Formats: sequence, C-alpha cells, structure tokens
Amino acid sequence: MTKRHVSLPADAEAGVRAFIDEVDDRLASDEDTCRVVTDVLVDLFGDREAYERWQDGGRVSAAERVRLQSYDPCNATLESEYYAEKDEDTFRESKYLQWLWRQFDATPLADNVEFALRFRQMLAKHLFAECGDGCRFFKNISFTYGHNIEVGDNVVIHDDVHLDDRGKLSIGDRVSISDDAHVYSHDHDVVDQTEITNYHTIIEDDVRLTYDTMVRAGCKVGENALIGGKSSVTTDIPAHHIAVGSPAKSVKVKPGWEPVAAPLDDSKETDRNDRVIEHVIPDDVEQFDEFERELTPPDA
Repeated sequence: MTKRHVSLPADAEAGVRAFIDEVDDRLASDEDTCRVVTDVLVDLFGDREAYERWQDGGRVSAAERVRLQSYDPCNATLESEYYAEKDEDTFRESKYLQWLWRQFDATPLADNVEFALRFRQMLAKHLFAECGDGCRFFKNISFTYGHNIEVGDNVVIHDDVHLDDRGKLSIGDRVSISDDAHVYSHDHDVVDQTEITNYHTIIEDDVRLTYDTMVRAGCKVGENALIGGKSSVTTDIPAHHIAVGSPAKSVKVKPGWEPVAAPLDDSKETDRNDRVIEHVIPDDVEQFDEFERELTPPDA
C-alpha cells in the first residue's frame, strides 16, 4: 500500500469537526440555503466586520460592495445558468451549493487536505443526486449542475477534474479519476453547435481514468477498466480492459481477468444512442443564438 493515516492535532480536529457539523446541520434544516452559503463564505473569507457594517448601512467602497455582495450566490451567475433546458427549481438549490463549493476552493483552507476533503464530502451529500461514503474530492473539481451526478462509495476524484452533468453522470464504487480528466454528458451538433443532445454517461465500479483523459457523452466505461493517460474515450469500453489512445482502443485485458473479460478482437459497438436523455425547453424561455452563424451550405 502507498498511503498512511494522517490526523490533525486534537484542537484543530475539534474545530474542523464542529465547523463541518454546523454547516451540515444548517444545510439539512429548513433554513434558507442562500443565507447559509452567504454566512459561511463571509466567515471563511474573514469579512464579517465589513459585511455587518455594510448591512447596517455603513460606508463601503464600490469594490468592497461588489465583494460583499458576491458572497450571496443570488448575486452571481454560473455558465450553466444560461442553459435553456435546465430545470429552474432544481438548479436554484444546486447553484447555491455549487457556489459554496467553488468559493471554498478559492480560500487558503482548501489546501488543508484533511479539512477540505471532509468539507467537500459533506457538501457532495447535499449537492449530488447520490453520494456514497468514504469519497475524496480534491481541489478545483467543476461540474455543470451537480444535481445530476451519482457517486458510489470510496470514490477518489483528483484536482482540476470536470464532471459535466448537463445530462446525467453515474460513477460507481471505488472509481479513481486522475487530475485534469473530463467526463461529459452532452454533445453539440457538428453543424449547429447551439443544438445539444444530453446523455447518460456511466463509469462503472473500480474504473481508473488516468491523467488528462476524456470520456465522451453517453459512453460506458465497464467495470474494472483502465483508461490510459491523455486517452479519449469515444465508444464503450468493456469491463477489465485497458484502453489507450485517441480514440481509445482496448490493447489488453488486465492480467488475471481474462476468463471474465470480453476478448480483445470482439468488436464493441457503443450503446450511447440508448442513453440519450430527452429534454423539452419550456415555451416561455426566450432563447438566443450567441454565434449567429450562417448554417446553410453554399450550394443548398
């Protein structure tokens, strides 16, 4: 084994536990989530005195006002907020929690691994559709909504990973996702990139996605498979296979797993079309084309 147990000093441990439990209890209560997020961020950034002075009508500079307003997630926008097909009610709650996650990662405390892993695990149980026990979420993980992600037990997701859950993303037990990996659940049309299709992307139990890998929307990476560094998964990968390259191809079966794995020479067609998630954009949503391109071919 390559890991050892590390613990905080007793006083620090008591403080960490008390803080995480307090935030957890407030998020689980009937208290307004936006208010909870604002309070937590004001204190994490050490801005309580200035915030209360501003709330009491005291003088603050224009820069201070913008900073203090931004602790409230209602005063911020996220990229996913502009997506026409999103569920407004579900997104509203997940936006507040995602804002807390992102802003926490901007604090110096986010580098205190023992504290930060436990804080994000607590947040994930409120934000994700499902989150198992014993998960370790490292720094600067991003996601589209958060509420369309299912995560099993003992999952490890390292720094700078992007989990796109514009569609749906299921991650099984004991999955390891290395730094800079990107897992997608939506695709753009090749002609009109404003037309998107959402998918259910599946990462099964015990999968390893190594450094800087990409999984295309709607693909399934089978149980115990390993995807080599900088590989691009564009089709389903069978269980117990090692796949590398761009596009990723199976090059061998994990040693010892040959009796239960599909042979390498078996053609594996993707079932991603079966994982399309239909969506309906409400009639009252005013849509716009940010590119305004001419999409008609010249000879049409």
